Amino acid sequence: MVTWTTYGTWLPGDKRGYVEDGIIFADDPEFFERNKQGQKSPSVKLSSREKEIVKQTILEQAHRIGHKIEALAVCTNHVHLVARPYLQPIENIVGRYKSLTTRTLWQYNRKGRIWTKGHDKRFCFSEKELEQRIRYVNNHND
Repeated sequence: MVTWTTYGTWLPGDKRGYVEDGIIFADDPEFFERNKQGQKSPSVKLSSREKEIVKQTILEQAHRIGHKIEALAVCTNHVHLVARPYLQPIENIVGRYKSLTTRTLWQYNRKGRIWTKGHDKRFCFSEKELEQRIRYVNNHND
């Protein structure tokens, strides 16, 4: 399962906590404020139409390259994706999806940076874990 966020909507120090290099950190209001001040462009929240464009772009690309997606949730400020292993590292696949969705959104007049750098990944080591993550993503509402 991978998760990535839209630019500026879940900064390090956030009151909801945050993940960095797979480690979960608690909130830190001062750190959050420094990160907010350091933003180079406004925070991005996807509209309903943009969420659908992102979802379709990812699904079409996954189909094209033979990447099996088990669950996908595109929200206003993040994406959750559960997928089977693929020939390329997940970092490459996420980079591909982020790049393609950015270019597609630009075609629909969304300007500037869309996604934050990086992503969070969680591996599923059993069918039970996989089913739990699929259920979580399928029940994920914005």
